[in-house]
Amino acid sequence: MAVILQNRLVADDFWMMQVEADTAAAGGQFYMLRAWEQYPVLSRPISVFDTDGKTVRFLYKVVGQGTEHFTTLKPGDQIKLDGPHGNGFPDAQGNIALVGGGVGIAPLYLLAKELKKRHPDSTVDIYLGFSGQPMLVEEYEKTADRVTVNVGGFVTDDIDPIQYDVIMTCGPEIMMKVLYKKCVDTSAKAKVYVSMENRMACGIGACLVCTCKTKSGNKRACKDGPVMEGWEVFG
Repeated sequence: MAVILQNRLVADDFWMMQVEADTAAAGGQFYMLRAWEQYPVLSRPISVFDTDGKTVRFLYKVVGQGTEHFTTLKPGDQIKLDGPHGNGFPDAQGNIALVGGGVGIAPLYLLAKELKKRHPDSTVDIYLGFSGQPMLVEEYEKTADRVTVNVGGFVTDDIDPIQYDVIMTCGPEIMMKVLYKKCVDTSAKAKVYVSMENRMACGIGACLVCTCKTKSGNKRACKDGPVMEGWEVFG
C-alpha cells in the first residue's frame, strides 16, 4: 500500500493525485490503482503523469465509480499501486511532437521531461487538446520548447507533420487515427507512435480485455502496448 500525499481538483472533472512510492516508471507506462476492498471489482489503469523516483503523480478524469471514489481520498490515506505496467514511449531525438487530447495529455509530461533530459539539443513541441477548460498548461510549458493549446476544436489541425522527425500521441482513438492519416496524406517522414487507451482489467495481459486489432494480429494494449507504432494500428 502507498500513502497519498496530495489529491486535488485541477480542472472540471480532472484530478491530480500524488503518491509516495519508489518507482522507475517511464513516460507512457501506467499503474493499476485500487482504493477499495470489494467493489468496484476492478482496479483502474491510470497513466503516470510524473515521477521523481520517490513519488508518482497521476492525472485522472472522473468517469465512473472507481475514479469518483479516488476523489474522496485525502493525504495520509492509503492506495494500492500495481505497476508500472506496459511499454512506454521509445527514446527519440530531433524534432519531436507530442500530441494529447483530454486525459491523454497525462503521459506526455514525463515523456517531455525525459526526452529533454536525454537530448537537450532536440526540439520537443507539445500540442494539448481540450474540449473544455484547459489545465496544467504552465507545467507543460516548463518541459517543452513550445506548447500549443486547442480548446473546443481539433488539435490535429494545429500540427504540421512535415516539421517533425517523430510524433508521439495519446488521447481519443479517433484523434490519433486522424493524426496518423494526416501524416500519411502529407507524406511526412515522421515516425508515429500511439498509446492505446483500451479498457483494462488485469494490466498484465492475462485477461485479454484490452485486446486490439493490429497489422500483426491481435495484441494486448496492457502487455504489448499501450504504445504501438501508428502504422500497426491504423495503417
